[in-house]
Amino acid sequence: MDLSNLKPAAGSVKTRKRVGRGPGSGRGGTSTRGHKGAQSRSGHSTKVGFEGGQMPLQRRVPKFGFKNRNRVEYVGVNLDVLQELADKFKLSAIDFDTLTSHGLVSKKDLVKILGRGELTAKVDVKAHAFSATAQQAIEAAGGSVVKL
Repeated sequence: MDLSNLKPAAGSVKTRKRVGRGPGSGRGGTSTRGHKGAQSRSGHSTKVGFEGGQMPLQRRVPKFGFKNRNRVEYVGVNLDVLQELADKFKLSAIDFDTLTSHGLVSKKDLVKILGRGELTAKVDVKAHAFSATAQQAIEAAGGSVVKL
């Protein structure tokens, strides 16, 4: 070891420039903030989406449409799914608990029975809503419809 290969210990030298520590530091005076204006002052923060006075994107893009906050969302279950359940598990009645236990709907969902597919099994179905074709198909197969 000699003077030509001396190095400071690892982690002892800070690489971050310290600002606002007097003119001798090279970063005194305005402390890299420029002269005057909002960004030179302490406590300054811009609003999210602020574009320097230019009309922000959120206000430039056209708005359209309408979201009804009172809309009732149903989870659809089709007749072919009911037929599959009835065949597989030999069911004569299908209600909300049956659908939740087989993972077709979750506990907070509202269920609507829809008319896709064919139903040949005589099944008593309990659900929150039915389409007209689904109701006719269930009753035609000898089953019954009960709205919850």
